Amino acid sequence: MRIRFLPLFVLLAITVGQAQEQPTSFSLDEAIAFALENNYSAINANRDIIDAQKQKWETIADGLPQISGAISYQNQLKQPISLIPAEFFGGEPGTFQPITFGQPQQATATATLRQQIFDGSYIVGVQATKTFLKYSANNKEKTELEVRKAVVEAYGNVLLANESVIILEKNLITLEKNLFETTKIFENGLGDEESVEQLQITKSTVNNQLKNAVRLKGITLQMLNLIMGIDIDSPTQLTESLDNLTLKQIDPALLETQFNMGNNVDYKLAINLNEQRSLELKLAKSRALPTLNAFVNYGSTSFSDSFNFIGGSPDWYNSSILGFDLNIPIFSSFKRNASTQRAKIALEKAKTQLTEAEEQIRLQLKRAKSDYILSIEQYETFKQNLGLAERIENKNQVKYFEGIASSFDLRQAQTQLYTAQQEYLQSMVEVINTKTTLETILNKN
Repeated sequence: MRIRFLPLFVLLAITVGQAQEQPTSFSLDEAIAFALENNYSAINANRDIIDAQKQKWETIADGLPQISGAISYQNQLKQPISLIPAEFFGGEPGTFQPITFGQPQQATATATLRQQIFDGSYIVGVQATKTFLKYSANNKEKTELEVRKAVVEAYGNVLLANESVIILEKNLITLEKNLFETTKIFENGLGDEESVEQLQITKSTVNNQLKNAVRLKGITLQMLNLIMGIDIDSPTQLTESLDNLTLKQIDPALLETQFNMGNNVDYKLAINLNEQRSLELKLAKSRALPTLNAFVNYGSTSFSDSFNFIGGSPDWYNSSILGFDLNIPIFSSFKRNASTQRAKIALEKAKTQLTEAEEQIRLQLKRAKSDYILSIEQYETFKQNLGLAERIENKNQVKYFEGIASSFDLRQAQTQLYTAQQEYLQSMVEVINTKTTLETILNKN
């Protein structure tokens, strides 16, 4: 019995071991690297590269020797009758004798070798496969940049949700303490009911925000898991903190990076479009050229009164043909001319789109730099504002319990603090995201 269960135990041990190999904690760089290998879009982008390579060979193979074979069998259930003048057989002139030619059953086996000698569209097609390969590679690069950007944003959102929960929990603890003390003061006749109600309103609001933050914490983590290509319910742990990650993303030197338009992936794709349109024009022109193909055919045919082609020994008669097909386009009622003119128009449009893409990319770069500078400035401002809001709230708490400040003043200070906390958290995420956007345009990572 132990021997019988041993293979099952080994299988379970291997399965558990493999499951344990998948990491569950990630820094931002580790999360990006993992996603580039396991993200669903990234996986399909790799498949697109392989597909493009297969398509290239598929196109090249059209111009290489092609061999095909064919086997046919015919059984003339009712053979055709031919009429021969009867005088050939000694009959009366002017009369005819019905005769059946051949045997009713026939089998034929042939093999044909075809070779393309010249076809202008084939040459253009081979050139187009190279362009398509470059397009697939550029599209894969764009996919990787998008995956990287999505991971950074999702990672930041998880950290934001985690920090929001922590801050809201601390705020709620402070509010519960204030509410308890205020309620006791009111019950002892030393305070008013409005103060209790003001704190109850604030507590309810913060409590709802905390519940929502807890829900968002789970959703943002699931979103990160989805982008990384792992099970959405996986207990992923993040090793970065929002504060430290933000400080690492502040890099003023990035603003001085020399921009090379040729490195931008959108520009590369626009170039690919121009190359494609240029090849389409060549293809349209090539249709006016003649095509030349050669073929060699070899076959064997047998005839019989009964089906004995397999087990029997009928006579087989061989035949072979060598030939060339030359197709010369002469007149198409200006169809080819119209097709060529349309291809020229498409090429001119692609050139215009390339110019537009260059201008858009330059504008995007300026906007990305501006947004990055603004996010850093806002981060510094909101960090200072948070310190001020904390001091103001602390002072108002002291004043409130000393009877100097009203409950309205305390609630206003608390609301200002909560706003400053969220602005500060959001400003850190903005620094992370705007830097990633700028790096994507620069194609720098």
